[in-house]
Amino acid sequence: MSQDTVRFERNGHIGIITLNRPDELNALNYETLSRLGEFIEQVRLDSKEVRVVVVKAEGRAFCAGADLKERRTLNEQQVRRNVRKIRDVFTALERLPQPTIAMINGFAFGGGFELALACDFRYAVAEAKMGLTEVSLGIIPGAGGTQRLSRLIGPSKAKELILTARKITAADALALGFVNGVAEDLGQLEAMAIGLANEILANAPLAVYQAKSAIDRGSSVDLQTGLDVETMCYEVIIPTKDRLEALEAFREKRKPVFLGE
Repeated sequence: MSQDTVRFERNGHIGIITLNRPDELNALNYETLSRLGEFIEQVRLDSKEVRVVVVKAEGRAFCAGADLKERRTLNEQQVRRNVRKIRDVFTALERLPQPTIAMINGFAFGGGFELALACDFRYAVAEAKMGLTEVSLGIIPGAGGTQRLSRLIGPSKAKELILTARKITAADALALGFVNGVAEDLGQLEAMAIGLANEILANAPLAVYQAKSAIDRGSSVDLQTGLDVETMCYEVIIPTKDRLEALEAFREKRKPVFLGE
């Protein structure tokens, strides 16, 4: 386990990525983004063993967004570098074959909100506050926020939140469909995230990956193209050992043992 700005550990088939700058509210400086990107790539290459990914944070904030202390020291070229880096890292997270779950334990503003958006599922504690607040700082969301939020909750609501730089509660986020559930405390938050991870882990990992791929790739195309994508993803599953194991387990009236093969 690394002991720097981002940590990674495995709990069985669950990979846990932890932002570890609690004194800076887990703000994203270039070093943190680089380490986060390295762990995401590590997880992508280890998809047989790491089958679900949880993204969490130390301290009282999930992520306060870009590190504005660092940003004040950067020239325009370096700012562009950082914006490209955060966008590329979050895109890599979004494109992981494994399902990803964000545990929002506190503030999630700007890039922190966009980090959660790049995950498949989001759970938040009741006292969490969230928002894309960039326009109040003279910029716009640059790590996918304008695109992912509008696809998740619709363009009109996304514009309302982004153009006002509004900060919302966990209850608001649940009503909008941004989070999948709200926890009363950190213990319940972890139980909800790990509970979902274990539900997913009970299923064939290659089938899970292809189902996620079919949804993600099909969500931005017309229905017929989406059906074609679904067919292609199904074709990948047909020759797998896990598909045959599921049929055999059904015949023998037992739980299947999936190996990711």
